[in-house]
Amino acid sequence: MKESIFTGSGVAIVTPFNREAVDLRALGRLLDFQLAGGTDAIIVCGTTGEAATMTYRERMRTIEYCVEHVDGRVPVIAGSGSNSTESALALSRDAERAGADGLLLVTPYYNKASQAGLIHHFGVIADAVTVPLILYNVPSRTGVTIAPETYAALAKHPNINGVKEAGGDLGAVQRTRNLCPADFSIWSGNDDQTVPICALGGVGVISVAANVVPDKMHELVTLCLDNDFAAAGKLQLELKELCDALFCEVNPIPVKTALNLMGMEAGDLRLPLCEPSPANRDRIRRALVQYGLLDA
Repeated sequence: MKESIFTGSGVAIVTPFNREAVDLRALGRLLDFQLAGGTDAIIVCGTTGEAATMTYRERMRTIEYCVEHVDGRVPVIAGSGSNSTESALALSRDAERAGADGLLLVTPYYNKASQAGLIHHFGVIADAVTVPLILYNVPSRTGVTIAPETYAALAKHPNINGVKEAGGDLGAVQRTRNLCPADFSIWSGNDDQTVPICALGGVGVISVAANVVPDKMHELVTLCLDNDFAAAGKLQLELKELCDALFCEVNPIPVKTALNLMGMEAGDLRLPLCEPSPANRDRIRRALVQYGLLDA
């Protein structure tokens, strides 16, 4: 039986940039905030971390720094996906050498691989590393959806631990759970679907909102794992407006804006991402005030 690399709330952490470089001191403070808030895993250099705009050296140094700073207190999972299998393979090997406890592999974007191609792509990487892989299904960004039957095939690989499911299709989650063995873990990839996915057998969330409310996202999943879905559902509804504000523009624009408003020094966005519109900045500010994260 495979063990989940983590259960609970993992944060898809932002990458603080300063003058076109990664601000590692600021990253350290963000990591400390997460650990103090009860976050169960750190997911570094993913979508929220703007990995697509980072150089290879920046990605590896950021992963190394996270591993060093976290120092085994929670798992560190490194985003190492690419639309090129060879690039993803190199990133994955180097992330493992950097000390990552696991890898997050997004579906190859732009190429629009077939289901057979996805099986080959992920299989090649899983064969080449010893740390567990979490697949990442986010068709709104990649144009590719992993089918439940494809999960069932990939779940047979001893090194494929599960999936971050951000497809938004709860029916597909049910089919995946029915087709795959119990040791194939499912994490919600959408904050506002954490409770329903946990109710369908999920083991947690890889969260954007945890950047600003790590304690609440940890509490939310703890309630789910304790089978207190009445309390979890109530908390999910309480967090809905904040989650919506954190996705009022493409991620991670709102969450970086929120952290900076909170004085957390999340740094700049890298082009092609840019600052939110004044209206959306006001919406983010109002949500932070409403949740007691910012003075009125």
